[in-house]
Amino acid sequence: MASIVFYFQVHQPHRLKPYSVFHTDPFYFDEDSNGEICRKVADKCYRPTTKLMLDLVKRHEGNFRLSYAITGTVIEQWKKFCPDVLDLFVELAETGCCEFVAETYYHSLSYIYSQDEFAHQVDMHTKLIEEHFGQTPTVFRNTELIYTNELASALSKIKDKDGNRRFLGTICEGTDSHLGYRSPNYVYRPPSQDGSSVLGPDGRPFGLLLKNYKLSDDIAFRFSNKGWEEWPLTTEKFAKWVHDINGDGYLCNLFMDYETFGEHQWEDTGIFNFMKKLPEAVFDVAHKSDGTTENHFITPSEALKRFDPVGEYDVPEYISWADSERDLSAWRGNAMQHNALEETYKVEKILKDRLVEMKSVPDTKQSEELDHILNDWRKLTTSDHFYYMCTKYWADGDVHKYFSPYDSPYDGYINFMNVLDNVRTRIAKA
Repeated sequence: MASIVFYFQVHQPHRLKPYSVFHTDPFYFDEDSNGEICRKVADKCYRPTTKLMLDLVKRHEGNFRLSYAITGTVIEQWKKFCPDVLDLFVELAETGCCEFVAETYYHSLSYIYSQDEFAHQVDMHTKLIEEHFGQTPTVFRNTELIYTNELASALSKIKDKDGNRRFLGTICEGTDSHLGYRSPNYVYRPPSQDGSSVLGPDGRPFGLLLKNYKLSDDIAFRFSNKGWEEWPLTTEKFAKWVHDINGDGYLCNLFMDYETFGEHQWEDTGIFNFMKKLPEAVFDVAHKSDGTTENHFITPSEALKRFDPVGEYDVPEYISWADSERDLSAWRGNAMQHNALEETYKVEKILKDRLVEMKSVPDTKQSEELDHILNDWRKLTTSDHFYYMCTKYWADGDVHKYFSPYDSPYDGYINFMNVLDNVRTRIAKA
């Protein structure tokens, strides 16, 4: 038996407009560009892919299940530029076959720099998912699958309104260097912290779902590569690979960007037809004489409830799913990125101290201005801004250039720091 967990990241940042040292206005975000990109991706990916997922759920009568982590920033843009896309995800939520996973509202690196801001963004995101999809997330994924042992410990201590532990576990990358000879196709647990086991609700071990990066990347990155020895990738071939994990695990965690469908892998590659036929191929390869199948699709929370951890996954340093290194170098690999991140979170302290001061001063206008500044600042915490400053070369560098709106990483750094400087000025005036 193979249980397939399909998880998709859905995210769009609030991109900055060109902002020089001579700008003084508090309007930082390029709404024309944001709208254009959001509508383009909606046409190529969000609408056709989500309609396809809805069709698969209905056609397979609930036997096809999937999950998403959808950031607050992309939901804000859907509501503004293409609200029908949000309606499609609401319809998907109503099927009962789609799970929405928690993350940071602004897709930020806040866990690394500010536990206070991290808690705020997780809470903001949870309320957003409850508001739009009627679910309270019980599984977490950190931005870009950034993970370390300490994150698991911190997540296990987050409580719901009734004082119970909120999260069953988290989604993270399954790296060869940490797994060793072991397979990513099991549930794992983090090592004990301070002599105590890291627990989820009901005293169960806090679970870790590890991405099977080889099979995930076959779809996300290699699908249209005609130089790949396995090209073309058929549903029958992939279904057999999934089924072959039996004997070395029981979970096949396929984690990828949602934009894989239609945006990164264009429609003419056959990616939509591949996805359309995949569930049936997965079922057929394990077809039994009584008409049932050994393989099935489940959600992250179902996986964590159904399977017990088989061992520890010890990650003392940060990992992620980005680039070939699978570390933090995509966002903290050079001096510009380090400086921009440090200065961003210095502004947080100044801003929040000012907000605390204003609670004792009945000045509504100033309080409202500080709230506006806080909202702008939080949009600046989105990890993409620092990703654009990356100076890597070769294959990883090409990926960074593909996503960046700037001519160079240095332009991205200068533009961002000009905006951040104006935020400081606004705080001082308020």
